[in-house]
Amino acid sequence: MASAGSAVGLGNLWRFPTETGQHGGSAFLIVYLICVVCLGLPVMISEFVIGRSAHVSVGRAYSVLVPGSRWKWVGRLEVLTPFLILCYYNVVAGWTLRYAWESATGGFVKMASSGAGNAYESFFASFVSSAWQPVVCLFLFMAATHFVVVQGVSKGIERWSKVLMPGLFLILVFLVVSALTMSGAAEGLAFLFKPDFSKVDASVVLSAMGQAFFSLSLGMGILTTYASYFNDDADLGKSALSISAIDTFVAILAGMFIFPAVFTAGVAPSEGSSLLFIALPNVFQSVFGDLWILSYIVSLAFYLLLIVATLTSTISIHEAVTSYLVESFEWSRRKAATVVSCLCGSIGVLCALSIGAVPELTIGEMSLFDAFDYVTAKWLLPMGGLFITLFAGWRLSKQILLSEMTNRGTKSFALFKLLVFAIKWFCPVGIVLVFLNELDLLSF
Repeated sequence: MASAGSAVGLGNLWRFPTETGQHGGSAFLIVYLICVVCLGLPVMISEFVIGRSAHVSVGRAYSVLVPGSRWKWVGRLEVLTPFLILCYYNVVAGWTLRYAWESATGGFVKMASSGAGNAYESFFASFVSSAWQPVVCLFLFMAATHFVVVQGVSKGIERWSKVLMPGLFLILVFLVVSALTMSGAAEGLAFLFKPDFSKVDASVVLSAMGQAFFSLSLGMGILTTYASYFNDDADLGKSALSISAIDTFVAILAGMFIFPAVFTAGVAPSEGSSLLFIALPNVFQSVFGDLWILSYIVSLAFYLLLIVATLTSTISIHEAVTSYLVESFEWSRRKAATVVSCLCGSIGVLCALSIGAVPELTIGEMSLFDAFDYVTAKWLLPMGGLFITLFAGWRLSKQILLSEMTNRGTKSFALFKLLVFAIKWFCPVGIVLVFLNELDLLSF
């Protein structure tokens, strides 16, 4: 549940519907599912093997498996990456708190009754440009993440994951059921599930590969760290399959709710990054007509869903950095988690202010927030994924790989040769293509 929670996040509820809407709907979904199996599963299994065979967090795993080699820098890279991600991810996480509060207090209902056409866009612009509101929300979300991580793996991360993940599914199911009653349900579901392969080209394939990579939280060391906590009898292949299935199922359920809603309201399914915080609040108030109580309930449920999904991700990101500090410097978990929370919170404040209140906070021509997003998403994550597959496929002993996949010879693994081929050849090539595509260095 904890590993699945690390994968389930805004990538499922925000990026997946956006990517699907921009690339023709169901055709993209089918390509995405193929990419999850062919690219996502081998990379995830590689991370699991590295983590469990080393029995330490990602920051030290490579040093344990190949002592004295330069591979230790890959482990440190995969500690730096989640640290930088947490700095700006908590900004967006804080937005989910603000929107849940606005939904709970009836703010969106009042905006709908005001008749102002740009009320939701104005609200978002006013909120993110405030000098204090995004900062307060950021600290509240960081405090919740900190509270769980400080309690440890069993009493904190695992216990809360058993509560948060079922809660996430219950809210999603409620939202999907409500979406099926909307007038645009048939059109939305057809867009998601009726394939049109004429829209599939090389760009769509590369976008699907990138979405599979980012949605499964690959390349940032989280799954390697969580795998170091796995029992020796845990089935790595089944665990990877289960986590990928849960992650994909959540993304599809999100599409089953969002697309009927946007087609009902007449909003373009390719709305993009503004979908969650500008388009959907308007959608929730318009699709139910005068039944304001339904729009109130659905809106609140959706933003509570965002909070839960985002929290499971921030917990795992935080843990990847905290566990490294605990092991490397022999700090207490409380001290390590406090250092991470304080540093990420401080940098996060600058990222939040760079969006509106202090636009002078820039790196190059990008705001600090956009710069952190760009460096991690387009550089560090693909590099981490590439190094993982190169290490597992070319540097790590095949005996270790076989031993981990068969639980030290206690069970069979018929697809071992196919897995090795995927890790050594298919995944590195695929990741390089995704990397070049993300940098806009490929054109079709």
